Amino acid sequence: MKPFLSFLFFTLSMSVFSQTVRKYSNEFMNIGVDAAALGMSGAVTAQTSDVNSGYWNPAGLLKLEDNQLSLMHSSYFANIANYDYAAFAMPLDDRSAIGISLIRFAVDDILNTTQLIDAQGNINYDRISLFSTADYGLTFSYAHALPVQGLNYGVNAKVIRRVIGEFASSWGFGFDVGMQFETNNNWKFGIMARDITTTFNAWAIDEEEFATVQDAVEGQNQELPETTEITIPKLQIGISKLIDFHYDYTLLTAVNLNIRFAENNDIISTSVASINPALGFEFGYIDMVYLRGGMGNFQNELQIDNTEQLSFQPSFGVGFKYRGIQIDYAFTDIGDQSVALYSNVFSLKVDLSVFR
Repeated sequence: MKPFLSFLFFTLSMSVFSQTVRKYSNEFMNIGVDAAALGMSGAVTAQTSDVNSGYWNPAGLLKLEDNQLSLMHSSYFANIANYDYAAFAMPLDDRSAIGISLIRFAVDDILNTTQLIDAQGNINYDRISLFSTADYGLTFSYAHALPVQGLNYGVNAKVIRRVIGEFASSWGFGFDVGMQFETNNNWKFGIMARDITTTFNAWAIDEEEFATVQDAVEGQNQELPETTEITIPKLQIGISKLIDFHYDYTLLTAVNLNIRFAENNDIISTSVASINPALGFEFGYIDMVYLRGGMGNFQNELQIDNTEQLSFQPSFGVGFKYRGIQIDYAFTDIGDQSVALYSNVFSLKVDLSVFR
């Protein structure tokens, strides 16, 4: 075992130093899934406990009591980009569970006008073609209970597929690791390490297709892009507390610290790491109706006069659950408090025991 671990560490280290490290890579995997979680600004690392835990923290899959299915659709950038998600999870026994999920983020039917003008300088609309760009993330999750009461861990294995028309495509592979701990008085703690092994992407570029756009704009696209990249790890730390009121009402409050190991415009940023908090709450009535809210994406934005102004992205959501079927809705960017465009997100979660 020791020689194997040494070889694995050496291989990962050489991969990090020999590939191109990008501050933002495979970002479609960081958008988030499940309208219930997005309504709380993603502050769910500590308490996620359903089929969507495969995305937020695979350790939460241990809370499953039966098989579950989840579906979600949302549109971004004024309905230009579509984001779709499907997941399935099931308990294996009282100490382990598995899950699988698929994310697709795509812009379809993009106009390719690079050949609009022919060699004689004439405009020919018949030379316009269409292409699509799509990103896929397939995740396999496994969760297991540790000997310590209330302590669970989970692991994700991810396969990334990215396609840009006929121009280029890539395959990527990576791993996530998560843990959760629950006390007897409804306090929950969680930690999620994304891309813990630095997710690796290898691109294949069609040089013939690239040549058709190489001189479309003078001075641009003159050289082939790099064919390898890695995604640096990210860390999410969460804490939550559930309060019951007279059995019928509940209030869930949660805080997340989202850490990137890079310098950016986050509210706390250094040359080593940047920290961005997320705050969320969920008010429930008889475990049937839910009202949610949250704030996240706190950024120090540079203004025209070179001063900095703090911005944030609020969120709002509602949910309804009846006999194992839960429908959730989330609305983000209320009041245009951030530069991000608002989005309407819908998701469906089904406990498959309802069909038995």
